[in-house]
Amino acid sequence: MKNYKNRLALFFITLLAFSCVTDEDKLYSLDYIQAPSNVDAVFNITQDNSGLVTITPNAEGATSYTIDFGDGVSEDLAVAESASHIYAEGVYQVEVTAHGITGLTTEATKQLNVAFKAPENLSVVVENDQLISKKVNITATADYATVFEIYFGETEDEEPTLALPGEMASHTYAEAGDYQVFMKAKSAAIATLDTTFTVTAIEIVSPVLAAPTPPARNAADVISIFSDAYTNITVNEWNPGWGQTTTLTTVEVAGNPTLLYGALNYTGIVTDYNNPTDVTAMTHVHFDYWTPDATELSLKLVNTSLDPVQEDLEMVPSITQGSWVSVDMALSEFALDLSGVTQLLFGSSGATVYIDNLYFYSATASAPTEAAPVPTADAANVISIFSDAYTNITVNEWNPGWGQTTTLTTPQINGDNTLLYEALNYTGIVTDYGNPTDVSEMTHIHFDYWTNDATALSLKLVNTTYDPVQEHIEALSSISYGSWISVDIPLENYSIDLSGVTQLLFESSNSKVYIDNIYFYKQGTANAPTTAAPAPTANSGDVISIFSDAYTNITVNEWNPGWGQTTTLTTLQINGDNTLHYEALNYTGIVTDYGNPTDLSAKTYVHFDYWTNDATALSLKLVNTTYDPVQEHIEGLSSISYGNWISVDIPLVNYTIDLSGVTQLLFESSSANVYIDNIYFY
Repeated sequence: MKNYKNRLALFFITLLAFSCVTDEDKLYSLDYIQAPSNVDAVFNITQDNSGLVTITPNAEGATSYTIDFGDGVSEDLAVAESASHIYAEGVYQVEVTAHGITGLTTEATKQLNVAFKAPENLSVVVENDQLISKKVNITATADYATVFEIYFGETEDEEPTLALPGEMASHTYAEAGDYQVFMKAKSAAIATLDTTFTVTAIEIVSPVLAAPTPPARNAADVISIFSDAYTNITVNEWNPGWGQTTTLTTVEVAGNPTLLYGALNYTGIVTDYNNPTDVTAMTHVHFDYWTPDATELSLKLVNTSLDPVQEDLEMVPSITQGSWVSVDMALSEFALDLSGVTQLLFGSSGATVYIDNLYFYSATASAPTEAAPVPTADAANVISIFSDAYTNITVNEWNPGWGQTTTLTTPQINGDNTLLYEALNYTGIVTDYGNPTDVSEMTHIHFDYWTNDATALSLKLVNTTYDPVQEHIEALSSISYGSWISVDIPLENYSIDLSGVTQLLFESSNSKVYIDNIYFYKQGTANAPTTAAPAPTANSGDVISIFSDAYTNITVNEWNPGWGQTTTLTTLQINGDNTLHYEALNYTGIVTDYGNPTDLSAKTYVHFDYWTNDATALSLKLVNTTYDPVQEHIEGLSSISYGNWISVDIPLVNYTIDLSGVTQLLFESSSANVYIDNIYFY
């Protein structure tokens, strides 16, 4: 099992000053570079009773690594280097820190078992992947085993796949059929435990799951041809008789209507010759496909309102068989007049192809339809920069002219004043140079953001009372699209004197970003929340809810089942809102339905809101009990905030389990007092 957390190293950057109205009015910009991602390490052990283990780290975006061997010794490595370390017998937590070019780091922790006895009691679980055709998943455990070498038996001179005990190893075969797999369980002992067994790679010929649910969009930002997620325009002909071999039926996949094309060489979709579709305001055309056998796939757009007719065809660059694939083609690639599209034609190799969610959309014009969540921090503990919920301090300059591309307007969204930054590369907020803002008694800075295109977002705080100026920037480790996201950054992360802050700078990727509720706050000391958790903003059609008054919840068969925990649970109302109150929370379980596991494979995030005044740790584990051994993964919060409702959104891609059959959710903490609300996947 691997646990991840992102850190921002404290570092100083050589700064360039821009002159403006006064000598103190200085801006320092920093190009955003993300922290390394997908941090992992491969272990190999020498079978000579020496305890010699070779550790090879890897990550995306890393320029160097630090290996903490788990026994008080560490070593720095360059990219592509391995570390060799001699261990005494025991179990170790090996921490790999990947360093990025700017000092941003990401850590991963993996368990290493070193034993001088040969492995015993080998147990192997082999399963065909339910979603990917001809993919076989193997998980092995054995007493005293450090690592498993697995040869999947498809090619000669195969390099082994290395897997830790309980860690899944996977292989996708080129052809369906039976294969001989050889596995070697290794420890520090000379002897190994070997086994050979047969696996059967099964070809999946039709999708089990529905196509991914498209994101919620404003009606003006989408022109839908075929999708349950949007309102479709008129289509006058499906697969008209133009001499093709293609057959068309509409089938239901997991309850979702889907187009099934058989023997697809080409097919037409005719919208309305008398009322051509103007897609010039759109930026992309999207569709999802699933195929067991296609080797090529193309989409042609046709404008028949011109003479001669204009048409252009774009190929899908590579084809994946046996799983849903989302395709987004830029309309700028289609060389025709897009103001009068009347036909769409799919082409393929005489194959079976499922198509869903065919629509045009604008990637740049969307806007939030709901206001940002109402803040819950006590006004007595807040220094507010911009929020309708509080009395704001003086701000002398908004988006001052420092050479940025950014423009700023202040629209109202459902009556709530909101900052709209467009083409945001960076922007400044200047409070008062003559009266710097003392936030040294505050513990966090908060803001809410909404974007549909940003790939980076960070917040810099600047103290211009020093020469040289003091500044520090904190970047978000991930960006979420199409919904309001609440951000709370501990002020202890900022390595500046916080008694004289005069500037706040947002930096992004020349993007469109809505910002609201910018304020500093001090963690409260109350024993219980006095306000309800923020009302969720996710579209109900995109949600699987476990516990929330805002949505229809799925069945939960057990709350806090008796698994030996100290935790007690009560359900109380806070301002009329049902809320879970966990006391003495070390761990607790939520069991949905063992007989009907919850399929989360189409969702991208898990959300919950928490309030605590004493927790020092909080994590959420997801469990799939349909496997033997059970699959589970836990994600811990990198920091805890006190005395306010905090919204948490964890990407489901972080959970290394099969998400198609989740049956348990477990919160874990430090025997703490924790209120939880709005647990849902979206």
